[in-house]
Amino acid sequence: MRISISGTYSAGKTFTTMALSHYTGIPRSPAKTIREIMPDAVPGKSLTEVTPAEYVQLAVRRHVGRAVNEALLGDSFIADGSSLQEWTYAAARVQFGMDPGAHTDGPPPEPTPEMAFFEEVVGQLGHAFRQHVKESFDGFVHLRNEFALGADGHRPMNEAFRTACDDMLLEALNELGIPFAEIGGSVPDRLVAIVERFELPVVRSIDEAIGLAEADYAKVDWRLEKVRQQSAASAAAA
Repeated sequence: MRISISGTYSAGKTFTTMALSHYTGIPRSPAKTIREIMPDAVPGKSLTEVTPAEYVQLAVRRHVGRAVNEALLGDSFIADGSSLQEWTYAAARVQFGMDPGAHTDGPPPEPTPEMAFFEEVVGQLGHAFRQHVKESFDGFVHLRNEFALGADGHRPMNEAFRTACDDMLLEALNELGIPFAEIGGSVPDRLVAIVERFELPVVRSIDEAIGLAEADYAKVDWRLEKVRQQSAASAAAA
């Protein structure tokens, strides 16, 4: 069974994926975060500073990383998101601007020729990414937006932007005809509902699975992209 844990910013995808993997014994397919990718892809910039062309590069890098991990794991894995995320986050920027967090109190920026071309490119990427997702997954778990956006200096602090991404994800899943379930509630509630919905195995208790997921999550490096680059530069100079 190839399952993606879907949702937008701050929906709890990563932790739910970790806990579900430990609960069921099905391997997890991770995805590098954009903040991990950026120091190599667009050194010296934060996500709010990237151009449309640079954002396309980031989306393609992340899609390729996902596709490689999914192929290596074969016919049984639980993925932290999917390439639909890369498409929706880019497509919503056509409406809200490259820095969605900068347009919460007023209208989005006026469209430019550059953004018009970006919209065309994103549409073509979306076509390819949706085909990949259709061929790569047997089912989706879509996590509802139940938690406030995490103000971590990286996520776009714009609830309308997050809602637009969520709507696009659900619309794409309906269009693709991939079986999916919208799940909410606490982490234990989520795990029980997902296992029941997809008839997954259980290899340990929920408490044990959550404890292991907490240990995994504590190891995740959430540093911002510029901090990563400064740290790497300091290490190289030492």
